[in-house]
Amino acid sequence: MARSVVVEAYGQLIAEGYLEARRGAGTQVAQREGAAAPALDSLGEAAVGRTPSSALPDPAWFPRREWLRQMRAVLTDCPDAVFGYPHPQGAIELRRSLSEYLGRVRAVQTRAENVLVCGGFAQGLAVLCRGLQVRGVGRIAVEDPCFSLHRRIIRAAGLEPVPVAVDDRGLVIEELSRLSVGAVLVAPAHSYPTGVVLAPGRRHELLAWAQERDALVIEDDYDAEFRYDRTPVGALQGLDPDHVVYGGSASKTLSPALRLGWLALPDHFLGDVLRAKFVDGIATEAFGQLALARFIDGGSFARHLRRVRPVYRARRDRLAGALRMHMPQATVTGAAAGLHLFVRLSPDTPERELVEAAHQHGLHIDPSSRHWANPDQAPPAILIGYGTVHQDAIEREIATLAALARELSE
Repeated sequence: MARSVVVEAYGQLIAEGYLEARRGAGTQVAQREGAAAPALDSLGEAAVGRTPSSALPDPAWFPRREWLRQMRAVLTDCPDAVFGYPHPQGAIELRRSLSEYLGRVRAVQTRAENVLVCGGFAQGLAVLCRGLQVRGVGRIAVEDPCFSLHRRIIRAAGLEPVPVAVDDRGLVIEELSRLSVGAVLVAPAHSYPTGVVLAPGRRHELLAWAQERDALVIEDDYDAEFRYDRTPVGALQGLDPDHVVYGGSASKTLSPALRLGWLALPDHFLGDVLRAKFVDGIATEAFGQLALARFIDGGSFARHLRRVRPVYRARRDRLAGALRMHMPQATVTGAAAGLHLFVRLSPDTPERELVEAAHQHGLHIDPSSRHWANPDQAPPAILIGYGTVHQDAIEREIATLAALARELSE
């Protein structure tokens, strides 16, 4: 490399403040004032891209050709105005499509005017928290266990997540009723990670609590489209649209890479959340919204679900059978729906060591303890996703996992 190129590069870095050059002392990295950047370990796994591998759809089954067709149609047909700033609430075309689809498939009672499009349910939860904060809410009840990222999002928004136990019938409403909270976050159709369903009696008790306290229920319906052994459980929101915010996304049905989610909001809460959404990032990318609207309206979304459901069900059946054969001492829950199994291990099996050993053998499993408010009190258990695992590899991988568990338990 020519000396002049090096000199010019160093001169540019010095001019921009990245380097310092002192006569007789050489050139070194500039010392900056202010707080040091946090170490990666302190940010949490989700913050550095190591999100849980369970409960993800198979990227090989993403409908690339059809999605590309819809994106081409959007770019060809959309007016020039679409290339400006998108509407903070979301494209009206997608909001209409979602309101019709959710009403038909999930019994959600909403209109396009009450739907807010966001960057996945994670952003939706963040702006909901800011909207609640404006109303003076400082504490939100969460299921214990629940998706650990949700607790971090709530804390980052300046609110306190308050754990409420989950048993085999879902959220314990009696425990919730003793708390002073202004909202509760639940996944009533398929609680994460255990997979339990909120029992019918508790659904009504939860809504009665919300009405009595004038509190808000945030419903995370993250994998509602995947049901195998039972009829779909209707959305809680349809029973009380004034006290329930419904949240969903395309992350499980299509791909988390799309970053498309939605909220169905009560009239009285829409303005606060929309203002929070605007401050958070103005709007969600428009072209993906328009493509998804066409994807739903043209029937491609329904065809995609009909195509992948049998695939995931077959993988679920193979995984459950392999667990019964190779790990009969384990207890499996959440098998009737979703894209993962909650596998409770025998008490003498160390969860963390098993997960680390499995990763060294190329097995993709997640520990469950991180999803408890107090991980030390969590039972030893793992999460095994079957959405991204090839069916032919399941038997071999579970046999390897069982051998590792036996070795660590001795």
